Amino acid sequence: MKGCDVRALRRREILKAAGAFAAIHPLLLGSVFAAPGDKKMQIGVIGSGNVGSALGRVWANAGHPVMFASRNLEHDKQLAAGIGANAHAGTPNEAAAFGEVLVLAVPYGALPDLGKSLGGSIKGKVVIDACNPFPQRDGEIANRAREQGAGRVSAELLPGARIVRAFNAVGAARMGQAHEAPGKIGMPIAGDDKEAIQVASGLIREIGFEPVLIGGLDKGRHLMPGTPLAGEHSPEEIRKIAATLPS
Repeated sequence: MKGCDVRALRRREILKAAGAFAAIHPLLLGSVFAAPGDKKMQIGVIGSGNVGSALGRVWANAGHPVMFASRNLEHDKQLAAGIGANAHAGTPNEAAAFGEVLVLAVPYGALPDLGKSLGGSIKGKVVIDACNPFPQRDGEIANRAREQGAGRVSAELLPGARIVRAFNAVGAARMGQAHEAPGKIGMPIAGDDKEAIQVASGLIREIGFEPVLIGGLDKGRHLMPGTPLAGEHSPEEIRKIAATLPS
């Protein structure tokens, strides 16, 4: 038999064997060739109050390993134990090291010290900024964030982080329920880093919201209570409102 005939026969044998393997082991092939969107990401949630606990819970239930962190480690341990195997507890530094993506849901007045203490552990990481500045609670840094824009000030306080502002003006209870009717509620977001926006959008969509990019971090000042984008809106309503906002 000529060399080319031998090679052709071998190719047919290999293809036949592969077909038989696929018929017998479809689940195994499915795991090997899983879609990129199926990848589960380690998420560090710093701030485990109403917002942080609601978000962390739904992501953990969706299969993402989540580490909760706050000033009360015992609270975080109890929270994680109540959620299950995907939930963990640690210090803010441990959560920052653990997470491929970080979610900050702390009082805005905590950001200056948090940025200093976390230091290099947040550089290059996607950080979803769910913090809102309230002068009566957070003091002068809140006034500055409201004057200059929370997105820009957050970026200064968290140097090196790839920030996306989100979850700033929707109730915490809804954050844990949106997956029950996915896509109906829009989630306005703002950011400058395209890859960070893509990562954050995937996580936001996974828990039931439809992310709507309203612009760069300069537009982050519109993402807080008391602005036209506050509250629940459909994705189309958010786009219409965003079109009327000052640049």
